[in-house]
Amino acid sequence: MEDEGTRGVRGTSADRVPGPAVPPPPSGPPRQPWPGQPAPGRPPAGEPGGPRPAPGEPPATPGAPWGVQPSAWTSPPPPPGPPPARPASPPPPVEQPSAGAPALDAWLRTPRPPQAPGVWRFGFTPRPAEQGEEVSDRSLLVGAVITLLSALLLWSLWRNGYLPYRLVPLKLFTPGEWWNPGTSGGPRTIEGSDALTVYEALLFGLLAYGCGRIGNFSELFRRHVVSRGQPFLALAAAVAAGLTQLLVWKETLPVVRPVLVLVAAVAGGEIYQSQTVVNVIYALIAAAVLYPFALLGRWRDLLAARKGAVTAAPADTASASSTVTSADQWPELRAAGWTDAADTLTAEVRTGRMNDVDVARLRHAWTQATRSPDRLAPLAEAVLRTGGAAALHPSGDRDLPRRTARHDVLTGQVRIGRCADDPHNPYARRSTGIALDPTLLGTSLLAVGPPGSGKSARLVRPVVEALGLRALAGQAAVLAVGGAGAPVGPDEAFDVVVRVGNPASAHDLDLYGGTTDPDEAAAVLAEGLVGDVGSLDSRRAATVLAQLLGPYRTAYGHFPSVPELRELLDGTPAALTALRAALETAGHQAMLRELEARTRQAGGPGDPAPALADRVALLDRPAFAGFFATGPDARPFALRSLGQYPLRVRVDLPERGHAEASRLLTRLLLAQFTAITAARTDTTLFVGLVLDDATHAVTAETVRGIRRLRSVNAGAVLTLRTVDDVPEALHTPLLGAVGCTAAFSGITTWDGKRFAEAWGKEWVETREVAQHTVFADQPFTRALHALRKLVTGKAVTTDAVTVRQVERERWSASELAYAVPAGHAVIRLTTVEGEHAPPLLVELGG
Repeated sequence: MEDEGTRGVRGTSADRVPGPAVPPPPSGPPRQPWPGQPAPGRPPAGEPGGPRPAPGEPPATPGAPWGVQPSAWTSPPPPPGPPPARPASPPPPVEQPSAGAPALDAWLRTPRPPQAPGVWRFGFTPRPAEQGEEVSDRSLLVGAVITLLSALLLWSLWRNGYLPYRLVPLKLFTPGEWWNPGTSGGPRTIEGSDALTVYEALLFGLLAYGCGRIGNFSELFRRHVVSRGQPFLALAAAVAAGLTQLLVWKETLPVVRPVLVLVAAVAGGEIYQSQTVVNVIYALIAAAVLYPFALLGRWRDLLAARKGAVTAAPADTASASSTVTSADQWPELRAAGWTDAADTLTAEVRTGRMNDVDVARLRHAWTQATRSPDRLAPLAEAVLRTGGAAALHPSGDRDLPRRTARHDVLTGQVRIGRCADDPHNPYARRSTGIALDPTLLGTSLLAVGPPGSGKSARLVRPVVEALGLRALAGQAAVLAVGGAGAPVGPDEAFDVVVRVGNPASAHDLDLYGGTTDPDEAAAVLAEGLVGDVGSLDSRRAATVLAQLLGPYRTAYGHFPSVPELRELLDGTPAALTALRAALETAGHQAMLRELEARTRQAGGPGDPAPALADRVALLDRPAFAGFFATGPDARPFALRSLGQYPLRVRVDLPERGHAEASRLLTRLLLAQFTAITAARTDTTLFVGLVLDDATHAVTAETVRGIRRLRSVNAGAVLTLRTVDDVPEALHTPLLGAVGCTAAFSGITTWDGKRFAEAWGKEWVETREVAQHTVFADQPFTRALHALRKLVTGKAVTTDAVTVRQVERERWSASELAYAVPAGHAVIRLTTVEGEHAPPLLVELGG
């Protein structure tokens, strides 16, 4: 394979951004440059009026990302004339793949209140407060009926005079001439009769209130009337109001006469000479009786809902026009004075020409532009010119080809399930959504579970999608590493797809991570080659590699390829002689001393060179011919690009035919990732690494590197089949280095024990009930006990309850191994700020 002299080498250097793995079809408007790029009308490099390309560089392409030119392998040589700009894909529907997703403007206005770590914030509604054990409907109904019958009996006894001393309280506060002599004597005058009428009304009110409280009629009404909603609630209240009105005007309930007596006492009896006044008083009594039932039946809400259904469209229009500071009105642009740009984006939102990724991308671009005032004007002009297609990702994509999880791009959350309704979970977290976001992934995540437990499909794939969406919004970069065929997403969802060992791969991999420092390259390469060998010091291995890489790069200007590195480690005389001659010719005495030191140490006791050569031999196979090439013409993909650009990269490893080589490359990628992210100076871009299978990839140095990721805005997601895939000495350091851990269903008790120890203990309240047999002393009591035992078959016992506070494991090893249902996982989350949530039982995909 020949392509402009690259000799079949695939890839891009560290200072280049690769093109997309598969270009999308031309189905949308052309891509626009990022803020600060040259305007589309400016001639590109290599064209008349444009900058001249460097010698050996391919012609520039208009709209290249961030002014960086793609490599020669990205496309065949362009035809004469300016090449066409790459089209952008149209915006897909918001909230894929959930059906019935809200419109974008409603999606923007949906509240996202701050919550505890891992809570799905989109439209969050807090769970009602925990209630005690409810009384059964049967007990509630029986209690209400008994209370009502008791109240009716008491009122009947009162009205018929069967209760003694019933008038004594009234006579104590009224003149004696109003009453007949004796404690049971009735009223003598009209004033006494009026006082008795008011007195009975007050007693009836107290009796009704006590009956309602004792009989718990409010709970009965809530369960069987309010719970059915409208219009049943309004209809039931109307029926009750009609019945009450009938009883009031029939004077079965003492309401009308007491009101008339009180009005006459205040205003005088002459007021009733006017029929109009009487009618007004009757109307006020009817309204006062009706008002409580109107409140109970919520008649006003029902009428407002019916009226709002008729005038919904005008009301929505009015509210939208009045709320000019809502999220879909782009208040940040209006506050900065760019009203025209805000109006353009508002129209794009309401007409459906934007999606959620566009909103997140433009908001992030605006935030970045405000830090450099000279970028505000180009961004605003791009918005006026292209609307929601402004500030596109270099690939031109505006969304992923397909989403398998629910995402909220504004907060960066991806929903992975919901908390199960289980006693292990706090009451407030039960049935709430569980989501991951960069504040959690920044502490790194370790997931352990057997094959088929759902680690890849229900955790790895959603996380890769979420980071891919944030990359399209310019806020993150993602590297997904797995075996060929791993379910981490289609090729169209990535900018770079590296298929190690596949001749059809358009990209290669740089074993040295794109660095030019021999010592840095040696340290990372040694960790990847022999980091899992406990008997070998990786620092000595790094020294050996540095003694060879430094002289070789000084002599030839690049690092050695895999066959050349193998020859140098084996101490092949021809390779060492040629390297020594090149150094002597150029006069590099310092590097000659390095090479001579390596020659003297070769073959000594404890020399790590043979072990390094054996590991390099795993990559020096015919299946990898053409990969891992170096030299001036080689342009492999360098992992260092992840720290500079929002790239989406996937690496497919040949696990089936070359398992050891795949593990070596996984260790190397993990070591390169931790070293590169720790050396970044600009940490505004979140960088995530997702290892679908981290078996034998974790070393002591990478564990230390994982601890440093949270301070440089980066994180790693590692999955294991069992914790024993990591050396035993690293079990505790690894669980302590990651902030988020997940134990999937089906793990062993040995793995469960390690998680239980890492998650710690908590104080719980225990109740111990001891039953003691009751021994009676009296003959009659013994006879009753004997009769009860004859009927029930059990001796008479009494319960002794002991309540204690004890410290217990949050999840025991046995519970993790046998009590976690299929499709569930126990997840503990921690944010980069240190806020944490207890281990939660999560129904994945719920």
